Amino acid sequence: MIARMSVATVRPPSLADLLAGLSIAGLLLPEAVAYSGVANLPPQAGVIALFAGLICYGLLGASRFAIVSATSSSGAVLAAALLALDATTAAQRVQLAMFLVAGAGCAFALSGALRLGTMSNLIARPVLRGYAFGLALVIAVKQWPALVHLHTHSTEFFALIAELLQHAASWQLPGLACGLGALAGLFALERVRRVPGALVVIVVSIAAAPRLAARGVALTGPIRLVLGWPALAAPPRGHWLQLAEFSLALMFILYAESYSSIRTFALKHDDTVRPNRDLLALGVANLVAGLLQGTPVGAGYSATSANDAAGAESRLAGLTAAAVVLALVLLFLPWIERIPAPVLAAIVIHAVSKSLRLRVFAEPFLWQRDRLVALAAVLAVMVLGVLNGLLAAIAFSVVILLRSLASPRLTVLGRMGAHDYVSLERFPQAATAPGMLVLRPEEPLFFGNAEPLFAQARQRVLAQPAVRLVVLNLEESPDLDSTALETLGEFCTWLTLRGASIRVARLKDAAREALARAAFTQLPLAALEYSSVDDAVRGEPVAPPGSAAADS
Repeated sequence: MIARMSVATVRPPSLADLLAGLSIAGLLLPEAVAYSGVANLPPQAGVIALFAGLICYGLLGASRFAIVSATSSSGAVLAAALLALDATTAAQRVQLAMFLVAGAGCAFALSGALRLGTMSNLIARPVLRGYAFGLALVIAVKQWPALVHLHTHSTEFFALIAELLQHAASWQLPGLACGLGALAGLFALERVRRVPGALVVIVVSIAAAPRLAARGVALTGPIRLVLGWPALAAPPRGHWLQLAEFSLALMFILYAESYSSIRTFALKHDDTVRPNRDLLALGVANLVAGLLQGTPVGAGYSATSANDAAGAESRLAGLTAAAVVLALVLLFLPWIERIPAPVLAAIVIHAVSKSLRLRVFAEPFLWQRDRLVALAAVLAVMVLGVLNGLLAAIAFSVVILLRSLASPRLTVLGRMGAHDYVSLERFPQAATAPGMLVLRPEEPLFFGNAEPLFAQARQRVLAQPAVRLVVLNLEESPDLDSTALETLGEFCTWLTLRGASIRVARLKDAAREALARAAFTQLPLAALEYSSVDDAVRGEPVAPPGSAAADS
């Protein structure tokens, strides 16, 4: 499958791509170093991942604008996974991170080979927005110890806040002033188009590094970019299942974030989205990043947005950025090592601040839909942690969906005009025929709601003893599982014992084929051939194609 993927055309990048690559390189390099700290890995891990993401996706990806690099959310998920695996030493974290990131890459590649490109749709948008909001809060709070140079022991959100407040007297004021000043500069410079605010702040902080270090402000420290074959020592047996679970969770959140960014800018520019190809490209990028002991990579919204705003025209902008970052590393690595730690923390806080805007909840509250799902996602990540919070938020949204589907609504229809059938509750003036009851389930029939729905149908029939014909409109049910088929058969038998019959209208092909295979005695094929409710009421089935009636 990977061999079939087209590689970016080998041609000189356009001037627009060159300028975009130059512009975003100044943003990507400090963010890569900063996100290494979020993942609790050495600074070089983010830089290695940056090269892996830019080059692999630039050669194999589909989006013209996506920039694949280290992201704050994936760094937080990786840090939580390493904490759950009891990786206490730096060597253990690097070793287990290699398995997790490479495992996520393998999961990406397998999903792409199986053409599961739409799987991110399994996470509802309110879940993603609530999770992103809660995750941004968690990440911002966890950067505070780096701002004030305080060694903390708490890992949970509220416990960390309590510890920070308890030791407020020990905060390092020069580091706090440095971080807040950098944060103010980042927010001010983001309003100036085509100015790499992060790069400007970094240059100013490096110039001030000697004075800051003299006042006790910590600097980034050595970055050792030494590539070599990974030491593939097998992890403990008890970790294999956890590694697989965390790799899948890492892949899922990476793809949900990446697909959202890719789709947003594809729609903006009328481009085609190729999710399966992007899965494979992200798989290769994470596999390479993992084997080289880097952080996980994905198409983050901030970097992709910056690339689009800089005027990028193709994936060559990302490859140009990789070349520029390489030049920066080769020429200025000793200077990069002098970046003050509070400045890196400020870069992370600034990056996640875009998710800390209450307007992301405006639509659910305005529409009065999925408000609890969004709020539950925020609380879940704050209370249960990064990984368990995501799983709990997804589970909660599924429970809400199942609860809605398992509480079926059955509508009684009446005729409005010559052929239309509408809800009697909404249109009381609609006409009904004596001895006939027209019913429409408002949710798809499935095992969770079939029995209560047909119980409601029986009550409707019992309320009208004169009913001799029931017309069942199944337009909301694309297919029928075995429980739905069985309960429908029982309903047909019950109607027959009462001297009534049933006709089914507006059947989808899959549901009709299922009923035809079931071959209920009380529901012959002729009772399934009604393309509209009006046809079923009149008893005029649709003639099969090729028949004499159809030809006439």
